[in-house]
Amino acid sequence: MSDSPAPSGRGPEAPAAPRRHARTLTAPGPDLSAPSTRGTHLAPQDPPPARTTGRPARALADPHLVHDPVAGDGPKDVVILGSTGSIGTQAIDLVLRNPDRFRVTGLSANGGRVALLAEQARRLRVRTVAVAREDVVPALREALAAEYGAGEPLPEILAGPDAATQLAASDAAHCHTVLNGITGSIGLAPTLAALEAGRTLALANKESLIVGGPLVKALAEPGQIIPVDSEHAALFQALAAGTRADVRKLVVTASGGPFRGRTREQLAHVTVEDALAHPTWAMGPVITINSATLVNKGLEVIEAHLLYDIPFDRIEVVVHPQSYVHSMVEFTDGSTLAQATPPDMRGPIAVGLGWPERVPDAAPAFDWSKASTWEFFPLDDEAFPSVGLARHVGELGGTAPAVFNAANEECVEAFRRGALPFNGIIDTVTRVVEEHGTPVTGTSLTVPDVLEAETWARARARELTAQTATAEAR
Repeated sequence: MSDSPAPSGRGPEAPAAPRRHARTLTAPGPDLSAPSTRGTHLAPQDPPPARTTGRPARALADPHLVHDPVAGDGPKDVVILGSTGSIGTQAIDLVLRNPDRFRVTGLSANGGRVALLAEQARRLRVRTVAVAREDVVPALREALAAEYGAGEPLPEILAGPDAATQLAASDAAHCHTVLNGITGSIGLAPTLAALEAGRTLALANKESLIVGGPLVKALAEPGQIIPVDSEHAALFQALAAGTRADVRKLVVTASGGPFRGRTREQLAHVTVEDALAHPTWAMGPVITINSATLVNKGLEVIEAHLLYDIPFDRIEVVVHPQSYVHSMVEFTDGSTLAQATPPDMRGPIAVGLGWPERVPDAAPAFDWSKASTWEFFPLDDEAFPSVGLARHVGELGGTAPAVFNAANEECVEAFRRGALPFNGIIDTVTRVVEEHGTPVTGTSLTVPDVLEAETWARARARELTAQTATAEAR
């Protein structure tokens, strides 16, 4: 559904630009995708490399490669998906403080906060606004009219379940970078659309990579994805110091969440309010509960494997309560590089939008004149078995990660409404994964395969949750 009352409020609407093929430019430094070769430099006149499926193993994210889909000077045009969520609002703060660097051309949101979406559209003067819920279009149109001056042209409205996907691929958006800040596996279709359209993808939606890893790998060009998760943005920056052959292991840090140090028995009766009380990060409710169960860290292990093509047995998780060190890379010579900042997602967002350039004052820095304590602890796999389960489904590959993620989303929702105890989240997910059996794997994996696996996993998780609730009521 498209509602186009008038061109953008930024003045006369520019004609839709022809789709440009991406140029992958080699930035200074070695190429992570191979032990001893640098990334390919494509001159502007060279034809783009053909997209293929079943490519050889390689890193999806490589700090030594710069994907440049739209050449030219001036602010970088950006589309923000999930603009009213945590990632989206912080990205907009960054953009508004750096108008000479970034310009937002389109916004998408689910539609639950139309007043905020309308305010964002007016402040950024976007061309297009997309909402997943068609029922909120009248309210959105009214909110936009209230925000904009009388007679001032309003942005185009896209509405429906595929609105964000349309926006990510739209030529009218004419953007350089798509920031995917949508929560959940519904972010897969916009991720694939942005890659297919040749955009640089600043990826905060880890679930789309988890559930559709082979599909993403089949579409992504070298350097096209820049991770926005704090842990993967940290690895991305640390990996700039060497080649893939220099890497001994990746070390992903975890805050430990609100229940660090508790035993499984002590976790049996924690409440939703307890789980939402994260000690260091301010995030949405689903990712905060995923942090409490450490499912979020398990997803990040799978994501690190897919992004950097490092085997699972060389990806380690360590608990770091202060959340200052976001991740580390250990090199073969024994040195370890850690990326550290105070907890603030605007830093990783700035890397995603600005790379290979730094955005000055994107986020606060440390005050090194003050004493501080940085602690590191081993992961308690008995109390938090989710990381081990995630490694297992990651090694299985195919549809197994989609089943893991979908079952977890259902179980988190059941926990939030009081239908499942805290420990029941990972217990139920484990049962669903076990019942799934041998997944569809390899280059034959399709979007319908993923959707079918997710549908089954959600239904089975709901069945098991209902059984648990019935048993506890007796």
